[in-house]
Amino acid sequence: MSSGYRSFAYRTDIGVPVERVWRAFTDSRLLERWTVAGASVTPREKGRVHIRFHTEVELDAHIDVLVTPRRMRLILLPTRGMPGTDAVIIEDFLFERGPGTVTVVRLLSSGVPSAPAWVTYYLHKRRFWELALTRLKVFLEKGLDLERD
Repeated sequence: MSSGYRSFAYRTDIGVPVERVWRAFTDSRLLERWTVAGASVTPREKGRVHIRFHTEVELDAHIDVLVTPRRMRLILLPTRGMPGTDAVIIEDFLFERGPGTVTVVRLLSSGVPSAPAWVTYYLHKRRFWELALTRLKVFLEKGLDLERD
């Protein structure tokens, strides 16, 4: 049995001001438009984020740190698709103002056990975030967050 942990980092540059990116993360109505239907967020420290990636992988997380509009650190809670562990799995989102109106979004994910039972969960979660953050970029740069329902 392995005692190591897996981590990954992902960066995307989005051509809109940081306030719009932050709102897309902290408004449940917008969050579910660029992630999946039913996604929700309670945007405050000790709040919650819930996203079902697909039937096998779900993210249910406690918001540990919330610094408007710069950082959201999540501590993942156990879910049905997750093997048992004592590990503390972290998703840390950093939002930085880039040149002009560009926002740099960095995701630092850490703490997923490297044991074989975790490989599928890790790969699905990593792929989901890569796709979701790409959708976020398109969603915001096309101004879809500005449309009225």
